[in-house]
Amino acid sequence: MKIAALVGLVVAVGCGPNLSRTPPDTGPDGEAYPMERQRMVREQLESPSRGITDARVLDAMRRVPRHEFVPPEFRSHAYEDRPLPIGFGQTISQPYVVAFMTEQLQPRPTDRVLEIGTGSGYQAAVLAGLVQEVFTIEIVEPLAELAAATLHQVGCTNVFVRAGDGFKGWPEAAPFDAIIVTCAPEAVPPALVDQLKDGGRMIIPVGPMLQQELVLLEKHGDQLDQRRVLPVRFVPMTGEAQQ
Repeated sequence: MKIAALVGLVVAVGCGPNLSRTPPDTGPDGEAYPMERQRMVREQLESPSRGITDARVLDAMRRVPRHEFVPPEFRSHAYEDRPLPIGFGQTISQPYVVAFMTEQLQPRPTDRVLEIGTGSGYQAAVLAGLVQEVFTIEIVEPLAELAAATLHQVGCTNVFVRAGDGFKGWPEAAPFDAIIVTCAPEAVPPALVDQLKDGGRMIIPVGPMLQQELVLLEKHGDQLDQRRVLPVRFVPMTGEAQQ
């Protein structure tokens, strides 16, 4: 496992196509977390009312240990159908939202993906098993450090974590095949559109609190096709986005 300093706080960790190490999966009360992951996928993702169908996405959700990405006091709730607090006023998204956004992004094994809003690192870990590289930015530096450590702990070499403001993206690593944003600006940041490849996809929550919608964008030359796909509630994008 290598740790590389690039720009600011940037840590290379990895959750490649296969997790290289499986962490202990039994909680302090003896709960069988592999069974909980299977139940989470079966009841929350594959159910007719939810309808996640991409086999690769479902497999990634079965394999990534969500309990490792939540504080110890919430691990017994890690596979429930809800977001959980991770400190600093931030949350880890509901499993369905993670799976839905990942499926909408249509990740391919050769993709280089930019994530804005690392949070706990769970979404990056799910993506890392599906794509070539993940570049993820978190504005809260302690969360970025913790996410990098957790990704390292679960055996994840193709994720790069940066502490910083994601409003301007990661220009040195651009362009990206896909961009996923897990915090909500009131409008799509122009820099993210610029850093998306021709033919690329972006999934992003847009709008003020209580009026947010997930928007799927596809870039075709100078044209940007947009489609609203799901009402959501994410924490607002902070930093320059608020100005």
